[in-house]
Amino acid sequence: MKSIKQAFEVPFSFDIIFTENLFSTDNQEFKNFLENFGNRSFHKKILFLIDAGVAENHSYLQDNIRGYFQEVNNISLVDEILVMPGGELVKNDPQYLEKALLAINEHGIDRHSFVAAIGGGAFLDMVGYASCIAHRGVKHIRIPTTVLSQNDSGVGVKNGVNFLGKKNFLGTFAPPVAVFNDSNFLKSLSDRDWRSGISEAVKVALIKDLSFFEWLEDNAQAMADRNKEVMGEQIFRSAALHTNHISSGDPFELGSARPLDFGHWAAHKLEYLTNFEIRHGEAVAIGIALDSVYSKILGLITQEEADRILILLKKLGFILYHPALGENDKLNLWEGLNEFREHLGGELTITILEKLGKGKEIHEVDFEAMKQAVDELEKLNV
Repeated sequence: MKSIKQAFEVPFSFDIIFTENLFSTDNQEFKNFLENFGNRSFHKKILFLIDAGVAENHSYLQDNIRGYFQEVNNISLVDEILVMPGGELVKNDPQYLEKALLAINEHGIDRHSFVAAIGGGAFLDMVGYASCIAHRGVKHIRIPTTVLSQNDSGVGVKNGVNFLGKKNFLGTFAPPVAVFNDSNFLKSLSDRDWRSGISEAVKVALIKDLSFFEWLEDNAQAMADRNKEVMGEQIFRSAALHTNHISSGDPFELGSARPLDFGHWAAHKLEYLTNFEIRHGEAVAIGIALDSVYSKILGLITQEEADRILILLKKLGFILYHPALGENDKLNLWEGLNEFREHLGGELTITILEKLGKGKEIHEVDFEAMKQAVDELEKLNV
């Protein structure tokens, strides 16, 4: 018998830059990054894809981008700026993935060039996936425009689209080369979208950082009132916790544990059951509430601690129950748990709470107790 053992490591690093008015000619952050990235002797191109909602709310954006690149050296801006729908539609309908791939091909975006996506988390997911499968990977830049994408999904390493009725069935682990969080994009968000992303901060605080959870309690009203400075602090602290976890743990999820998906197993199913009527962040808030009450029923956290979580989520403006949770005697929810197991591969691993600020991984779910948790949420919503 003969064998060759192959082993190597590939380092990944990227900066998450917090700024404002990214494409103002007074702001040199993006210009400096592009001009100094990689081999400066290569001629590079950049293709922009923009979430249609962002393009509509920031009608000046395309002109600003074109004006900005008149002063950027050694980078050619592709003439076409592609505008496509955001939200789960762009991940559900394969025509948008195909359009992104066709644009990468038609404009000659090679592995030394860039694809820049400006939009919410779902939009970044799709464009990132297109970038990763074209030429086995062209460089992608994320410019998140929502609270959720700036404090969580946009700063991570995952890309994907939905397929066969399953969320993120097709996807890759491939980090961007840079993330630019421009606070100016948050100004145009509806109250619903402003609030939605805060659930991811609650999630990571509950499983990682008690002091951040207490900060969220103290500042919930300010965030609900759209205080820009407080929201900026929340986004920075949440993004730091997410990125620290990814770099210190299992960034490409080779195991089955996904603590950063606390509250998500139910959220993913709930999104589909409601035909994406509710936002991802809204579904996550319900999922957090459900798993927190379940943790209380198991005796891991106290009633008082569970109440603190529910009060915080309500103060932020979240509704903590949806009728789809209880449909079909909750068997639809049970199916979601099995789908989550399949998505992980092998052993079921979900995170619940051992105490405020510390998550606990479990591999089995007492579904009768989970059904009780659903009933408790329904009563609280009356």
